[in-house]
Amino acid sequence: MSSQPGSGVVVRDATVEDVESIVDFNYRLAAESERKILDRDVLTSGVRRGFGHPELCRYFIAEVNGDPAGMTMLTYELTDWQDGVIWWLQSVFVRPRYRKSGVFRSVYDHIKALALASPDARALALYVKRYNQRAIETYKAMGMVDGDYDVMEYDLRAPGRPQD
Repeated sequence: MSSQPGSGVVVRDATVEDVESIVDFNYRLAAESERKILDRDVLTSGVRRGFGHPELCRYFIAEVNGDPAGMTMLTYELTDWQDGVIWWLQSVFVRPRYRKSGVFRSVYDHIKALALASPDARALALYVKRYNQRAIETYKAMGMVDGDYDVMEYDLRAPGRPQD
């Protein structure tokens, strides 16, 4: 556990007891940031899968006075170019009433300290929607920079997608 001095924010590893909060946060995140409505059963199954595979991901919960205020999921990518691992921050969500109160800063600082202590970690990275200027400014204020990459994807499960 860690806390930001004077902030009242405590950051801890999530446990399976946090599944309901994580599902709720992810559901809200998708609706707010991408206007997507997720299937809660699929989402719950996905979160539970994450807890079953700590080599793939790790969840963090930020609490303010014991109240879950936000979360971040961490996933890992091998970088052969740097002989190490890139730590990807994903599912970044802070409840609206806790925004601009140091919640995400506390989570980010906690993860960054863990990464700096890990001999294999090479970088922290995250995806951000181009139009999410508020998030971009937040990340820049923490020292993150544009990685000069655009993300391309092929949705294997897209309904109505013609077969190749």
